[in-house]
Amino acid sequence: MKQDDQKIRNIGISAHIDSGKTTLSERILFYTKRIHAIHDVKGKDGVGATMDSMELEKERGITIASAATYCEWKGHEVNIIDTPGHVDFTIEVERSLRVLDGAILVLCSVGGVQSQSITVDQQMKRYKVPCIAFINKCDRSGANPFRVIGQLRAKLGHNAVAMQIPIGLENELQGVVDLVTMKAVYFDGASGEEVRVGDIPDHLLEEAKAKREELIDAASLFSDELTEAILEEQDIPAEMLYAAVRKGTLKREITPVYMGSAYKNKGVQPLLDGVTHLLPAPSEVENVALDMNNNEAPVALTSDPDKPIIALAFKLEDGQYGQLTYIRVYEGTVEKGATIVNVRNGKKIKVGRVVRMHADQMEDVDSLRAGYIGALFGIECASGDTFVSPGINMTMTSMYVPKPVISLAIVPKDNKSQMSMSKALNRFSKEDPTFKAYVDPETNETIIEGMGELHLDIYVERMKREYGAEVTTGNPRVAYRETITQRADFNYTHKKQTGGAGQFGRIAGYIEPISDAEFIFENEIFGGSIPTQYIPACEKGFRESMAKGPKLEFPITGVKVVINDGASHAVDSSDMAFQAAARGAFRDAYLRAKPVIHEPIMKVVVETPTEFQGPVMGLLNQRRGMIVGSQDEGVMSVVEAQVPLAEMFGFSTILRSSTQGKAQFTMEFAQYRQVPQSVAEKIAAEVAQNKKTAA
Repeated sequence: MKQDDQKIRNIGISAHIDSGKTTLSERILFYTKRIHAIHDVKGKDGVGATMDSMELEKERGITIASAATYCEWKGHEVNIIDTPGHVDFTIEVERSLRVLDGAILVLCSVGGVQSQSITVDQQMKRYKVPCIAFINKCDRSGANPFRVIGQLRAKLGHNAVAMQIPIGLENELQGVVDLVTMKAVYFDGASGEEVRVGDIPDHLLEEAKAKREELIDAASLFSDELTEAILEEQDIPAEMLYAAVRKGTLKREITPVYMGSAYKNKGVQPLLDGVTHLLPAPSEVENVALDMNNNEAPVALTSDPDKPIIALAFKLEDGQYGQLTYIRVYEGTVEKGATIVNVRNGKKIKVGRVVRMHADQMEDVDSLRAGYIGALFGIECASGDTFVSPGINMTMTSMYVPKPVISLAIVPKDNKSQMSMSKALNRFSKEDPTFKAYVDPETNETIIEGMGELHLDIYVERMKREYGAEVTTGNPRVAYRETITQRADFNYTHKKQTGGAGQFGRIAGYIEPISDAEFIFENEIFGGSIPTQYIPACEKGFRESMAKGPKLEFPITGVKVVINDGASHAVDSSDMAFQAAARGAFRDAYLRAKPVIHEPIMKVVVETPTEFQGPVMGLLNQRRGMIVGSQDEGVMSVVEAQVPLAEMFGFSTILRSSTQGKAQFTMEFAQYRQVPQSVAEKIAAEVAQNKKTAA
């Protein structure tokens, strides 16, 4: 059984926007005979890329949801997940990397390591995913793959080594030199499907030898056999070199670099060889489950198909036949008709249909063995649930979910839209952990929250298209927070006398600001002035107060509450009384602790032609931005700044018009920071106005 496992590769393709991820996956599918014609991402031919199956994806030419497919290459089975590049859909990348064993990091040979490449790299590090790099677009003017290798080392800290050198660059790109076999590889035929191997052109021979030396040096650290062969000056066979590079790649201590142009059909087949040679099989990756019966002790998983089932649901999709649940099987075999248990709620589920996915098409299978990725039909669950065999109580570690930073009010046009909207919202929040929807109790508006303008735009658009829900959207709202800036003491008595038993509770202590946590509660009561059974009620009362600030009603963060004295009554004290006392004490102290408003600050990276660098910096400064740095990379300049989210609405339109449409930007959440006084006053006036309107 184990032998089979060695022939499986679960890989993801991830990169910065527009580096060519989807084009690359399209070519891979073509060369592995999964599709018989190549289509363009932008969908000029009216078809669009295979992996972009959503209407919106085809129109906008971007990937929104990660798509899964599988193909075969030289006896290996390769499961591929194409992930979005846009930071607003970061959760898609996150959940994909969570279930993958290896990844291809695609970089543009002109743009090099861009802002989103850094984010993706951090995600790979978080899940310890071994990767190989592919420098794409070597046919573009200004292509310089070796500069990109330098950036991989300097910016991302990778030990990047070239596995190839290009034969010609820009318009002259003809093929690549394979440094392992020391052969030139050319790609003939209408779509580059015929691989022709020849001798290295004379003018590249010296460079190829020097680069091969570098590769052997880097690989020798991982193989004693290779080191010996170098010392004895023997010829180094390709297998030995591959084995050493593979060892280093799996340890994440070496990043092999391939190059080519996916669009021009050059260099994709050697990259597939690299995937099968260098990336890990499922059993070579350390996966851990937590044993719930044993204080969440970690248990290493072995990828054995004969053991009890452990599988993770990493993505949900609404298909034409009901909910489709994508799963990765870590241990055991999920068979048709088997019974599995959802660990989160303990519900037993009978497996009906098991399918393997190819973008939006599927084929039925009888079972999914350990190491495979597939999908189940008609199962009620949430993203991130673990499925196990009955009698097992283990769960996979959950993935990191960033908090939403932007919200929109949405209003349905009529009753029918209201019904469709609630269906859609229910669906989306199940599908995407970074998307939240709730009803504001005061204004009665439905609020949706997400990771950025584009993220919410897409969901509103999907509501209209997929559910026929006509909705209008209000102005985007920023997720402000309140916090305190100094210590304040409290000594509060809650006393209420009604007929029969009354309510009594006294709490004394202080609140103070903290920077490294949202809320800390400490009990310093000695001598039982507040009986122990009421302490949790005090904490609950304080926690409830954090949800809404007494002043502006934003959530409160960064507060430490310490209670050190109090009093109770033998008859009139109760949990209720102490909760009410805690709320009163917090309200009283909070206003004396000089509260301030914090706002989300975004890390904004603008790539612009150098001639527009000045105007771009001016635009960012106008928006209360703080320029962190700028660097020139050939004809392009990259400006990095920290800008409040509140100032970034509509920025893309202004940026385009100021730079003749040549600049693009990415933004992601960086931190919360205090707002200036003038802005705070403006926000307070807006809140007061909204209250009036609501009343």
